[in-house]
Amino acid sequence: MERKVGTVSRGIRCPIIREGDDLAKIVTDSVLEAASCEGFNIGDKDVICITESIVARSQGNYAPTSAIAKDVKQKLGGETIGVIFPILSRNRFAVCLKGMAMGAKKVVLMLNYPSDEVGNALMTWDDMDKVGINPYSDVMTLEKYRELFGENKHEFTGVDYVDYYSNLIKDSGAKVEVIFSNQARTILDYTDKVLNCDIHTRDRTKRILKEAGAKTVMGMDDILTESVNGSGYNRKYGLLGSNKSTEDTIKLFPEKCDELVKEVQKNIKEHTGKDIEVMVYGDGAFKDPQGKIWELADPVVSPGYTKGLIGTPNELKLKYLADNDFKELRGEELKDAISKSIKEKDDDLVGSMASQGTTPRQLTDLIGSLADLTSGSGDKGTPVVLVQGYFDNFTN
Repeated sequence: MERKVGTVSRGIRCPIIREGDDLAKIVTDSVLEAASCEGFNIGDKDVICITESIVARSQGNYAPTSAIAKDVKQKLGGETIGVIFPILSRNRFAVCLKGMAMGAKKVVLMLNYPSDEVGNALMTWDDMDKVGINPYSDVMTLEKYRELFGENKHEFTGVDYVDYYSNLIKDSGAKVEVIFSNQARTILDYTDKVLNCDIHTRDRTKRILKEAGAKTVMGMDDILTESVNGSGYNRKYGLLGSNKSTEDTIKLFPEKCDELVKEVQKNIKEHTGKDIEVMVYGDGAFKDPQGKIWELADPVVSPGYTKGLIGTPNELKLKYLADNDFKELRGEELKDAISKSIKEKDDDLVGSMASQGTTPRQLTDLIGSLADLTSGSGDKGTPVVLVQGYFDNFTN
């Protein structure tokens, strides 16, 4: 019988992971047990996706605010520092900010507007138009911001992040001054020691500040790149990709992901004889149309993956073929013609009209986004996702 199902994404339930657990074995066993219980088979080119959270947890990759404070003080001097372009998030940034403030006497907090880098808004573009604010040039003090825009609570969390961050800094023992600007150079009017907290634009921000004469420029990827007093760390990303664990502790982005994915791949091969792919995933890369929030607060979607996941899809657009090359055909004749085109397609379709409209993104970003949506971020209890049939096409 002809197959009637294409790609399938399954959330795999696993035990609660603790530090020191053999994660490769747990993931392998959980996938095999799910296959046995639910009656499906593991196939070649299936993809096992492991959320970064359980990888970091199994590694014990945690750090207290005291470690952040010590590193910030050592690297930026412990006096007045500029903390610029942070995202507005209790989970992603608040605990990091607490540690930063503990490592300084004063924090000049400079916020993007109308929204942060990932779309959390302080006001709307219409709001700015009404009061004549130009986001490309205008700098606002806290007083001016309140005068023009008042109190702005986040649509989903109900938090006024300007007030929340200000109080958090003061409660951590530092003085605080809040300004609003989209120009990195603005902070140099207040201090020449800057910690830029943007994620995907961080390299450009560092370059601009250094060229403008900043004395010290650090990104979040420069803090906790090695252990401080026994803390966790991430050599490549530092604080980027971290999440709140407790009010005084963060869980860092995981280390050594490549070793884990290769081990899981090897385990599955030994148990099933199948050649699968494995990846570690964090945030998916997609945007919420209602809140305008871009989900990707991690530095990358996938910090580790097997080599079969390198690259982008190489696909033909079926509707293009049906509407253009084979517009006179129907039924089995149309099906056979399209199947023949797929089987004979070039290995590289870049620039081909027949591939226009296919998603031009990395495989790890696409599959990681699918896995993130499947596993969710709450209480589903499925930190592992099995994706089957992703590399199939109309002819399989």
